[in-house]
Amino acid sequence: MSFDVFVCRFENGEPTPLDMNAAREVLAPHVVAQDPRRMLEICTAEGEEATVFLSGPESITFNRFGGGGIMDLLAVLLRRLDAVLVVPGGPTVIQRDGDCDRLPAVLKDEGHVVPHTGVEIDRAIRAG
Repeated sequence: MSFDVFVCRFENGEPTPLDMNAAREVLAPHVVAQDPRRMLEICTAEGEEATVFLSGPESITFNRFGGGGIMDLLAVLLRRLDAVLVVPGGPTVIQRDGDCDRLPAVLKDEGHVVPHTGVEIDRAIRAG
């Protein structure tokens, strides 16, 4: 896919910092290149690639991604960070139904889904 999706965490409708150390632990086995500006090129065992930007304490951006391995990696990252996946123009991927209460109003209005696997996340993004 050639668009951006964003891994974020919210409390009471406000962005909160992600555990970037945990994010690096999840992503580290898949990093094939990186630059000092916090950009990572990752590749799964299946040969699927993505560009990941550790954008700041409140957001991780995935760009040019696709395939089941990347989606499974996203699912693991979301669980580990207790985060949501913001899909511009699509549903917000949350971990549990109750997580909707943590979202900003604008994301609540966009709709949300609760997938648990990479395949379900991919299906939600494509349907969105």
